Order: sequence, then C-alpha cells, then structure tokens
Amino acid sequence: MRFASLGSGSRGNATVVDVGSTRVLIDCGFSIKETERRLERLGIHPSRLNAILVTHEHSDHIRGVIPLARKHDLAVYMTAGTHRALSSTPLTGIHLNLIDSQSEFVIGDLAVTPVAVPHDAREPVQYVVRDSDNLSLGVLTDLGSITAHVIQRFNRCDGLFLECNHDITMLANGAYPPSLKRRIAGAWGHLNNHQSYDFLKNIQTSQLQQLVLGHISEQNNSLEAVQAMMGNLSSHPGSVHYACQDDGVDWLQLS
Repeated sequence: MRFASLGSGSRGNATVVDVGSTRVLIDCGFSIKETERRLERLGIHPSRLNAILVTHEHSDHIRGVIPLARKHDLAVYMTAGTHRALSSTPLTGIHLNLIDSQSEFVIGDLAVTPVAVPHDAREPVQYVVRDSDNLSLGVLTDLGSITAHVIQRFNRCDGLFLECNHDITMLANGAYPPSLKRRIAGAWGHLNNHQSYDFLKNIQTSQLQQLVLGHISEQNNSLEAVQAMMGNLSSHPGSVHYACQDDGVDWLQLS
C-alpha cells in the first residue's frame, strides 16, 4: 500500500491511496484542473481512480468531488447525512453509494471502515482503509475532540494522516472573529496541536511506519509549532512528514 497527499489545509484537501489494482481519493477539495495537475505530479491519471470517499460536505473537502466523478466516471461514497447536506447540489450523472457510518465496505482491494467523528457537519466520518496484507492507513482530520471510538478505530495503524489544525495561542490572538474562533476551538471544530499530541500518546504506535501531520492552518498555526510538538514525544512513531497546502506529501510506502 502507498498513499500521498495532494494538499492539505483550508483551501483544499485530498489524499490518494493506491494498492493492487485499486486507487481511491479520500476527499477532493480542489477544482478539476488543480486536482488533475496534482494527480499528474504523482503519476496518476484521474481515469485510473476507482472511487472518491467523502468525509463531509465542507467545501475544502468536497469542491471537486462531483465534477471529477462526472468527468472520469468515478464512484462516490458518502454518508446519508452528507448526501442530505448536499440537497441543493445536482448529483445526477455519478455512481453514488450511500454508506453506513458504522459498517465496513469493500472497494476492490481495499476494506474501508468509516469512523464517525465530532465535527460541525451533517454526518461526518473519517476513514481507516486496509489491504489484503492487513496493512492499514488511517485518515483523521476535521474533528474537534478525540472520542473513545476514535481511539479504538485508529489504534495500531501502519500509516496515519493526522490533523494538527491550530495552535491555541495563535488562534486566540489571531484576526479571526470571535464566533469563528469559538467554532474552530470547540468540541465540534478542529484539533489543536496539544490534542493531536495527546492522541498520539494514547494510541499504540509500535507498528506505525508513516505519520503525516496535516490540515495545518496557515493563519493559526506554523510548521515550527507542530514540529516542536512532535519533539516532545518520548519516541517518534515511524517516519514523520508534514503535509502543506501547496505541495502535500509525495508517495509514502507501507509494507
């Protein structure tokens, strides 16, 4: 199994997973043109994708999903709640699959486990995907708090993409209006650096090969702050990478 980030942040998110004959996108928050450009950088043509897994309806995760699926005849998977949130968006001309947020499903060579998370969307999920060799990748962004369910589902992953959205002090002293600050910092908003650090301390990381820290706010966080947080861990789990908005992260291998 290998995976890469096309880019991660408030201006667009997408993660590609490639195993055997199966390639999926998790979210697509970029325009068609930009998504195709970023996929080309990774050596992937969009027509070679099998499906797009949607986490929730916010534009930085779903902007390009429907147009890309229509253009390249791709299947789309989302929860019924996300579907209802898109009631004003025409979804004709795509292969839409509504998923149960508590039930595993299969796409080609991948077993996909949706994980319900606390976020201010209609029925948001994150995903753990597993191949036939039992290698697993967890993608965990866009949640305001860590629940016991999240810890259970993302424990012992071989690869992990984890949100480090904001630094508490930078957000508090930043230029955002108070209402937006409360939303981001709330239990249904986004993880701050300390929450991500605590999460890593509370899961088993002995088999973690690749850790990617992403969804790093360009206004309310810094790469230096996230790196300093990682430096406080008693032992660094696997190889650590940082997914930025413009460049994402190149292919990382799990074996």
